[in-house]
Amino acid sequence: MIFAIDEITKSSAILPNITLGFQAYDSCMVIQQSLEGALHAVTGRGMVVPNYQCFLGVPLSAIIGHSTSTHSILLAQVLGLLWYPQISNFATSPFLSDKQKFPSFFRTVPSDAFQSRGVAQLLLHFGWMWVGLVGVDNDYGLQGIQLVRQEIIKAGACVAFTENLISRQSDRNVPHIAKVIKKSTAMVVVVFSRDLDFAMIVAEMMRQNVTQRVFVASEAWSTSTIFSTKSLAQFVTGTIGLALHRGTIMGFKEFLNKIHPSLPWGGKWVKILWEKTFTCALLDQSNITTVPSTSVKYCTGNESLENIQNSFTDISNLRVTYSAYMAVHVVAKALEDLRTCYNIKNLYVNKICSNIFNFRPFEHKNLKRRDSVGCLKCSWDHWPDPQKSMCLPKTIEYLSYEDPLGATLAGITIVSSLVPNIILRLFVLHRNSPLVKANNYRLSCLLLLSLLLCFFCSLIFIGPPQRETCLLRQSAFGMVFTLCVSCILAKTIMVVFAFMATKPGSKLRIWTSPWVSFLIIFICSLLQLTLCIFWLSLAPPFPKLSTGTESRIISFECNEGSAIAFWAMLGYLSLLAFISFTVAFLSRGLPDSFNEAQYITFSMLAFLSVWISFIPAYFSAQGKYTVAMEIFAILSSSWALLICMFFPKCFIILFRPDMNSREYLFRKGKPLSN
Repeated sequence: MIFAIDEITKSSAILPNITLGFQAYDSCMVIQQSLEGALHAVTGRGMVVPNYQCFLGVPLSAIIGHSTSTHSILLAQVLGLLWYPQISNFATSPFLSDKQKFPSFFRTVPSDAFQSRGVAQLLLHFGWMWVGLVGVDNDYGLQGIQLVRQEIIKAGACVAFTENLISRQSDRNVPHIAKVIKKSTAMVVVVFSRDLDFAMIVAEMMRQNVTQRVFVASEAWSTSTIFSTKSLAQFVTGTIGLALHRGTIMGFKEFLNKIHPSLPWGGKWVKILWEKTFTCALLDQSNITTVPSTSVKYCTGNESLENIQNSFTDISNLRVTYSAYMAVHVVAKALEDLRTCYNIKNLYVNKICSNIFNFRPFEHKNLKRRDSVGCLKCSWDHWPDPQKSMCLPKTIEYLSYEDPLGATLAGITIVSSLVPNIILRLFVLHRNSPLVKANNYRLSCLLLLSLLLCFFCSLIFIGPPQRETCLLRQSAFGMVFTLCVSCILAKTIMVVFAFMATKPGSKLRIWTSPWVSFLIIFICSLLQLTLCIFWLSLAPPFPKLSTGTESRIISFECNEGSAIAFWAMLGYLSLLAFISFTVAFLSRGLPDSFNEAQYITFSMLAFLSVWISFIPAYFSAQGKYTVAMEIFAILSSSWALLICMFFPKCFIILFRPDMNSREYLFRKGKPLSN
């Protein structure tokens, strides 16, 4: 691990200009010390305070270890609560693959679930259908033997015996296991154990003269050098087993040869190694020696590991060591990904992507039942309560009359509908006045009626969506507004025809007849009606429940069925309005006593402005606010037409009767029309 850290620090390819550090803890294979070391690493020096960091130094990025499954499971349970990364280089228990229990645990070795299948396939390959099973009494041995047993039975083989090595009672348990192996007719024994534990069984087999057995070894002892001694080798000769992947670490041999007690990072481990390798004692305050003081041989410091051949300097069989080396590189690669990740970098304060002080609270769609390991996902129409103990139904939202926004829009609609009623009554009372006649009395009444319907069609959008209302909403809106804009287009064209027909010998006098204006209205409305019929026939709107972006609310809305048809309808309306605006703008200089062309120009300009503004507002709003936006656009455009087209005329009728006279019309050269 130290070699890997030093290698990464010196490399410019990963974490350049960054120096990695480490803290090492020795568990002495005592589970309490493993837990204490992990908590020290997480919380800091001194008293262990879970979930707090008690020192100001750079925090550790991850914990690498423990090498045994039992210790790793305990550490993973604690570190998982803190979501603290843990990478083991030798813990193979299949339990550790459960990400619900151990969310922050990783490893650089395969799970025993794969090893168990491999052992079972190995037995079947050699035709060994009658086998014995021995496992050490920890998570590694118990789970490994259980998985092998399941795979063997599944394949049709039989288990002669299953024994657990109780390491705490080895003096009584080991002879029993050796006796069971001796008496059993099974010549093949599968052993899931550490090398030291199984060595005790082999030694007992020597005493009881148990021979002619074939052992199938798990990866924990299959490559151990303990059994290479002459006394033990004769009892394990013929052993076959699985082993971890063996790797090569470039430069590791040179690194080992340069190890010396004077190095600052060696600690007591290097001193112990030095004293045992060279059979001498180091002279310092932390001197460790088991040699009697009367026969002490002191180390000179000139010793070298370069020519020493032992298990420490042998790099020909790097398996567990290689896994530890890879674990360090995994941590370094993760840190490099964090350093170079664009999204992570832009989470920092004052960057353009995010403001970390204005995050919305994270929303969870799962609930956790009491005494349950995992979480259950609520159905799409439910949401967990704040305690995450039960699923509550989501609120169904739509623009209703009880809603303040819906009630306000409905009230505005009703009040607004009174205005065209009043103006229509005023026009009927003054239908014989020169002003009303000059502005085409019939078309004006039809326009006022269409504006009245425009206000009323807003009410269809309020209330719970139903199949009938969804079909009627947009089609009614489209048809009524087409009628309204068609009336204005007909008035615009009639203004132009009326002026041109006054020229001597003009043949356009026939086009000033009332039937021409109604023909224009009929043709324009017929095209919109055809579009609506196709829309309702091929892709009709329908009511739909949608969760949208607000997780706690279900929007009850009308799906338009075909977005193309909806925008085609609005596009046709805009086209009619644009034609009216263009014709009125070009004819604004014609003699006109009541400025009809100018009023049409302003009314169409206001109409187009409202619906162009509606497009971004429609896409930005959601749920009931989308409906409210469309109602607001309908009311705004209707009021724009009403104000521009009729308020000036009402003002003349009520407050300027001198302008509502035949003499005034003749003075301005305005022809009358019936």
